[in-house]
Amino acid sequence: MPFFLTEEIKDYFSRCYELNDNQRIFCLGKSGLHHEMDRGCKISGVKRIRIHDLRHSHVSLLINMGFNAVDIANRVGHESVKITYRYAHMFPNKDEEIAKRLDMYV
Repeated sequence: MPFFLTEEIKDYFSRCYELNDNQRIFCLGKSGLHHEMDRGCKISGVKRIRIHDLRHSHVSLLINMGFNAVDIANRVGHESVKITYRYAHMFPNKDEEIAKRLDMYV
């Protein structure tokens, strides 16, 4: 979780009275989340996607940021890195970089 979000959640917790261990942190169910997603998309003009598609967007962003498949699989909870490799078409081709590095040893 990004540092800024950790800080915001800590601040939120500090303002909650008697928050129990088994209590929801945010009082927003599936239908409420869908409603807010619809509302946000309408306001911003962004095309509506499914809630689950946010997970795919997150994986795509991590790939674009250069993280490897094993680390991504661990972060998003894939049972196997093979699931992460379904995004293989998005991983950058490293052949040219490998060739250049090998040339340094000649």
